[in-house]
Amino acid sequence: MSNGLPPDEDEPDVRFTYANERTFLAWNRTALALIATGVAATQLLPELHVSGGRRILGLPMIALGALVAVTSFLHWKANQRAMRRGQALPRSPMPLVLSAGIGLVAVIAVVLAVLGPK
Repeated sequence: MSNGLPPDEDEPDVRFTYANERTFLAWNRTALALIATGVAATQLLPELHVSGGRRILGLPMIALGALVAVTSFLHWKANQRAMRRGQALPRSPMPLVLSAGIGLVAVIAVVLAVLGPK
């Protein structure tokens, strides 16, 4: 084919392609914010009363940001493939990934606060 796509795929309406890209970019802004917040937590927070507390809090945020970035790319790619094949879009794993990750970071923050000075 002249468009370079496999024979069972067609180029989707450009509006849907752009919408998929905007969603991907929004998730990546979220990933970047998580990474920046994790770096700030590890470098700028005052020392916590738990040895390595800043890293215990910040590193999961950095890891979550990386996971969101990778997952958003995989979901963008799956959406593009589905649109080209005329299939239903796959369900997004992003809300679960982000909610579970933020919940985990919140639990870590609570534990660090409880272990702080009495």
